[in-house]
Amino acid sequence: MRPILNLLWFILGGGWLIALEYLIAGTVLCVSIIGIPFGLQCYKLAGLGAFPFGKDVVDAKGGAIHTLANVLWLVFAGFWICLSHLGLAIASAVTIIGIPFAVQHLKFALVALWPFGQRVTP
Repeated sequence: MRPILNLLWFILGGGWLIALEYLIAGTVLCVSIIGIPFGLQCYKLAGLGAFPFGKDVVDAKGGAIHTLANVLWLVFAGFWICLSHLGLAIASAVTIIGIPFAVQHLKFALVALWPFGQRVTP
């Protein structure tokens, strides 16, 4: 069932667009040395964005540097990305068929809000 949901997500649910946006943002951020850690988080989100079904996000142990990076991410990008995923989740949940997509957007909203110290597992 997961491959079918991933295929539907990629084509109809906007997975290709989400992955492309995160890949472009990650590439732009990796241009500067300071932006490389943030670009790597965008790449992580791009991989999750393409095929999210069957993957879980778990908290990894993070220290003070992860907290500082998460605060910077939250202020400059995370809040707005989280709002966009919440809006997409609400729009997807309007129909019964879109409810699994809404659940994935809620998962994205949490990861996009605080990505450092989170690990994507199959």
